[in-house]
This record gives sequence, C-alpha cells and structure tokens, in this order.
Amino acid sequence: MNPVTASPAKPPATAAQGSWLTQLSGSERATLFATFGGWALDGMDVMVYSFVIATLMATWHMSKDQAGILATAVLLISAVGGWLAGTLADRFGRARILQLTIVWFAFFTFLSGFTHSFWQLLITRGLQGLGFGGEWAVGSVLMGETIRAQHRGKAVGTVQGGWAIGWGLAAICYGIFFSVLPAATAWRAMFWIGILPALLVFYIRRKVPEPQVFSETRKKVASSGEKAVFLQIFSPAILRITALTALLAVGAQGGYYAITTWLPTFLRTQRKLSVLGTMGYTIVVIVGSFIGYMVSAYLADRIGRKKTLILYAVGSFVTVVAYTYLPISNSVMRVLGFPLGFFASGVFSPIGAFFTELFPSRLRGSGQGFSYNFGRGIGALFPWLVGHLKGVSLGQAIAIFAAGAYLVMILGTSLLPETRGKELHVYE
Repeated sequence: MNPVTASPAKPPATAAQGSWLTQLSGSERATLFATFGGWALDGMDVMVYSFVIATLMATWHMSKDQAGILATAVLLISAVGGWLAGTLADRFGRARILQLTIVWFAFFTFLSGFTHSFWQLLITRGLQGLGFGGEWAVGSVLMGETIRAQHRGKAVGTVQGGWAIGWGLAAICYGIFFSVLPAATAWRAMFWIGILPALLVFYIRRKVPEPQVFSETRKKVASSGEKAVFLQIFSPAILRITALTALLAVGAQGGYYAITTWLPTFLRTQRKLSVLGTMGYTIVVIVGSFIGYMVSAYLADRIGRKKTLILYAVGSFVTVVAYTYLPISNSVMRVLGFPLGFFASGVFSPIGAFFTELFPSRLRGSGQGFSYNFGRGIGALFPWLVGHLKGVSLGQAIAIFAAGAYLVMILGTSLLPETRGKELHVYE
C-alpha cells in the first residue's frame, strides 16, 4: 500500500504571511497551547522536588543516597509510564491519553504533600512518574503529527520551552513559600500546588482534536486487518532507529538530570548561598533555559535536527564542567548560569520533532515513547550516582556524570539520518 501524505489545509508559508505562529491553523494553535501548558505545569510539578531536597534531608534525616533515590525513582518509573502511554496512544488516540496522563501526575504530586516519611514519598513520587513519562510521550507525538513539516521543529521546541516556565514557577513558589511559611509547611505547599495541571484537561477536551495522520492511519490499519504491535519497533527494519534514538535520549536526559536535580542543593551546601540567593542563581539558569529552548527550536528548522543537537551537546559539556568543577567565584558562576541553562535545556527542543520524523506512523507512539523514556530510565540513574559517588565534591560528581552523558548523546546523534522538512505519511 502506498503511503498517503496527511497535509493541513493551510498553504505554504511566505514572508508576507507574518510569523509562523500566525500561520498555524486553529487546531494546530490549540494543540500548541494545550501541550505547552501541560509541559509547563509538568515541569513545575517535577522540579518542585529539587527545591525541597535540602529541607527533606534535614527534616527526615535523609542521606544523600536516599535523596538521590527519590529523584531517580520518579524518573525510572516515568520510563515505564512513557512506554505504556505511547503504546496506548497508538491504540486509543493521542489527545485522549494525554488527558489521562495529566490528571494522573497532578494528583500524585498533590498527594506527595501529605507524606510523612521517605517510603511514603517514594511511593507517591513513583506513581507520579507514570503520568510524567506518559505526558511527554503522548504530547510530543500529538504535536509532531499535528504541526506541518515547515514549522514542526519550532512548534515542538516551543512546547519544550514550557518546561522552563514551569521550572520558573517552582522557583518563585520556593522563594515565596520558604520566606513566609515555616519550612515544615513550605515544602508541603510546594507539592500541593501540583494539582493545578488537572485544570488543563477541560481545555484539551474542548479544543484539541486527534491528528489527521493518526486517524487516517488507524483506519488503514483496521481495514488491512493488521495490528501495530509494540515489539515491531525492535524489528530489523526499525531496530537501528530505536537503538540510536534511545542512546541519544540517554545522553540528553542523563546530563540534564545530573545537573538540575542537584543544582539547588549544590548552591546551598557547597556554595553556601541562602534560600533567596539560591533562587537568584537558579532564576539565571532558568532564563537561560527558556531562551535556549526557543533558539534551539528555531535552529532545528533552520540548520537541521542533527547539527542543532550536536551544537547544544558540546555547549552543555563545556559549561557544566566550568560551572561545577572549576574553582570559579560566585559572581562568575552567576554569569555561567545562563549558558548552563541555555545549552542543557536547549538540547531537548529538536528531539520531539526528530523522533516523530524517524518512526513510522503506525508505531510512532510506541517508538517515540520507548526511546525517549528508555533514555529517561537510564538517565534516572544519574541523580543517584551523583549522590552516591564518594571521594569527590558534589560539584565534581555532577561534572563527571553530566559530561559523560553529553558524549553519549553526541555519539547517538551523529549516527542518525537528518529529517528536517520530512512530511509525515499515513500507514508508513
């Protein structure tokens, strides 16, 4: 059966038509807003933990090992959530499963605020991880299939920028709550605000349709009598793409989580900054992150997915070593916070569009969900490894594991084909 291109009704963009956002159709724009909001609030929920680690260690007398385990648990289980949600999205629809994942992670983030021990928090954060992993897997596919090829990199990358917004909201709440509330209440309030993403589901139900390429592919699969099975992503025709995208994801996420999970603790314990001082340094990193997402999203469509990913991986390698390992002053470190966030976060902008274009339509949710979340599962070990490493400072441990991760990312990216401008087809 010959593949059929699923194209939106809008004509090709021209300079006279204005910015790319104004060129999007109503359904494209609604999908962009919904997934941007979902990812921003997801980022807020997940990054809350990085701000309360130091308080929990003091309150519950946790070791660095235990703190690292709590960070790693949510990421490991999120890998399972991503695989499961990607498979369900291929069967039941992208928008429907997206709603389920958002409600799930919001509820268990909220529930984390009522825990009283390491083990209770381990359970609630683990369950949160199922929704966290699923939200990206489904939202990224939904965006990739909805947005036309000429804007796909910018749009999916812009959605990634929502993470920095959520991270910034978490930082602001940290500064406010820990300034006006007792620490024993403030850390709980940080988790309680995690219920907010559930409100987004009402918008998605009303405004976001299933992508045309998915609907047409499901009809073709049904009429042919064939079934798209998750294990087909390991077939000889697709195995190389599955393995290399997973390797790329391991590097990107291992480096990112090694840095961001421990950053506030590094600033407070090794650099001896106050709560407000820690927030100030972190905000610089977050601003750099947001701009990094936006620039990387533009470059993904301008110079290609591969060149952008490699450029950002190299930049991440250099800046993380300088920021955490070299003997620099606090003032220099504040300045370096911008490129640290710019590169470490910007590496993610091209990944969603890149993975969408690499996997065939009938297996896109399964393949993209597996590879990205396999990377998350392995990358989840990095926060624990940083906390577990003996004989070196926290900053040195962060540098060792983050730098190694970005070398892995460069290797995986260099072996994949470029996909910029690729049209998606029904029943590939």
